[in-house]
Amino acid sequence: MVGLDPRYDLLPSGLRSGGSQPGLGARAEAFAAFCRGVIDVVAPLVPIVKPQAAFFEELGPAGMASLGEVIRYAQEQGLLVVVDGKRNDIGSTAAAYAAGYLGRGDTSVWGADALTVSPYLGDDSLSPFVETAVRRGAGIFVLVKTSNPGGRTFQDLIADGRPMYERVGAMVEKLAAETVGACGYGAVGAVVGATYPEQLAQLRRQMPHTWLLVPGYGSQGGTAKQVAAAFDDRGLGAVINNSRGILFAYRDGRYAQEFGESRWQAAVEAATRRMIDELYAETPAARLRGV
Repeated sequence: MVGLDPRYDLLPSGLRSGGSQPGLGARAEAFAAFCRGVIDVVAPLVPIVKPQAAFFEELGPAGMASLGEVIRYAQEQGLLVVVDGKRNDIGSTAAAYAAGYLGRGDTSVWGADALTVSPYLGDDSLSPFVETAVRRGAGIFVLVKTSNPGGRTFQDLIADGRPMYERVGAMVEKLAAETVGACGYGAVGAVVGATYPEQLAQLRRQMPHTWLLVPGYGSQGGTAKQVAAAFDDRGLGAVINNSRGILFAYRDGRYAQEFGESRWQAAVEAATRRMIDELYAETPAARLRGV
């Protein structure tokens, strides 16, 4: 999975046409152009992209229009799209979030294939998302054990003898098992960070019907060896995300000299292929080669 986290100050200079202090509209156009350029490169290589809604929301209506454009463009190139919005609320508000985001094409306004969701309002807050996802052929990824160091503040708290993340994971696994498809996985997945490999392995064992969306690869320090336990024995069950390490590879010393800023898309391709090779070399995903 390639995360689409556009940051104006890191974009290639050729896309920053608005100058040093661009307006919101110019930044939004640059974000859309940049993401389209990334998608053009990675669409033949990966199955899925994950636009981070916050970077687009920061730009107001123009940014949200660009987010919609990026979602549609990615799907036109044959990609699945997970919107990283970390949404949730209760009752009719949760139902509105689910209705607005989940479902391709005309099924929903945003047309996302999946959405990241926070669980901390309780199981009844997840029900509208699960019901909508199943009805529309979409999915959700629930935050279980996030990659940031501060996630331990609440996720590692002990409740009745078990860490909170384990209890959330058990609820997610129940929902996944109840919505399981022919592939053996359900419509409900879990976000579990690469930066906690022991817990990642533990949760894979405890959540056999749950897709694991694994952030933290690359720039946050996660490696292919650390995420290997996220996959099942068939090489399935895990989606490994890399954002900055691919998007801004042209700024990385490994690629900067070879490609430079003018060939930033070539650097994106090289970084993507490197990640694929690392995952094939170090994880059960190698069993999918040639499938």
